Amino acid sequence: MKASLSTDLDVLIIGAGIVGLATAWKLIGKYPGLSLAVLDKETKVAAHQTSHNSGVIHSGLYYKPGSLKAKLCVQGAAEMVRFCREHGVPYQLCGKVVVATNARELPALEELYRRGIANGVPNLRMLTAEEIHEIEPHTAGVRGMHVPGTGITDYGLVAEKYAELIRAAGGEIALATEVVGLHQADGVMIVQTTSGEFRARLVVNCAGLHSDRVSRMAGAGLDLRIVPFRGEYYDIVPEKHSYVRGLIYPVPDPRFPFLGVHFTRRVAGGVEAGPNAVLAFKREGYSKTSFALDDAFDTAMFPGFWKMAAKNWRSAIDEYHRSWSKAAFVRALQKLMPELTSDDLRPGGSGVRAQALGRDGKLIDDFRFVYTEKMIHVCNVPSPAATASLVIGQYIVDTIAEREGWKGVAFASE
Repeated sequence: MKASLSTDLDVLIIGAGIVGLATAWKLIGKYPGLSLAVLDKETKVAAHQTSHNSGVIHSGLYYKPGSLKAKLCVQGAAEMVRFCREHGVPYQLCGKVVVATNARELPALEELYRRGIANGVPNLRMLTAEEIHEIEPHTAGVRGMHVPGTGITDYGLVAEKYAELIRAAGGEIALATEVVGLHQADGVMIVQTTSGEFRARLVVNCAGLHSDRVSRMAGAGLDLRIVPFRGEYYDIVPEKHSYVRGLIYPVPDPRFPFLGVHFTRRVAGGVEAGPNAVLAFKREGYSKTSFALDDAFDTAMFPGFWKMAAKNWRSAIDEYHRSWSKAAFVRALQKLMPELTSDDLRPGGSGVRAQALGRDGKLIDDFRFVYTEKMIHVCNVPSPAATASLVIGQYIVDTIAEREGWKGVAFASE
């Protein structure tokens, strides 16, 4: 639907994904009477990353101690479980096993355990090969780790509930409203959209796959580029759903912010296997043949892309081979589950991750927020952003209160 809402606002949020909506709800909760709108170019909320992920409520295991991801994920997981329970959103705490399939992976597994303990992940337990089989009888490994607090939910439903709560609290959501220009005038931000012009005291850029472009519209000189990575899944046939009791993950490659192909139960039923991680040639390209010239050109013209490619081309070839070859995908999964066969897999869904890349060619691992006059740019919030969305929203609200001098400020409804 087209926008029909206030055009003079205290806060305007660009992007109705899970982080933009969580931020909006936290803002309205802190500042009753605040005039706030969330804009999105799509015709529904949570149209992209939020509704195309695996639904995992991450525990906080993987992230460097002291990083924003580490600080926000553990608390975020607890808040997500509480939110789902209080608002009737389906969830399960099914637990996860991280499996080392050979001795070479043991140091990385032990490092994951140390990180989890440092980050405050509750009830971690190292497993022998026999103990792995007790939890996941069809999984093979030399050692493992049990993460009982890991869960699953449906983040599309979570986002829809956020939107419902925002509207109930007086906030507005305008869909089919694309931002096409941003500039300052008379002490406010002027936001030009396909539904008309809006004026806001503060703009929060939560545009996900397009967050860098929105930043450039506003004249922010950010030294990064959003590079889209597509993750592709297979579905396990119903006859083999019993092979997976919870979640089964490999020990991840520490060079990359991706977790490797794994097995995930879905809260609505079914089991997924994947994803791989291949460069997408379209920012919203969910199929192997998706291509957009402007998106591909945007990636290719960024110097950091070629630096990344020079360092990681061998891994990229492996990922593309697995993308196009089901047999290669099956072989990767069989490292965790030797009994699995090609006949046990059916083509599943896919998602595109908005991954920030620095000019130095390094994938930006931690959450990244950049502040310019009258704007906050949410530049890099990949996984576990859905898990931590409520805490990320609160973090942004607290930052606004500090930077804008809004502590103790009351907003009067018109």
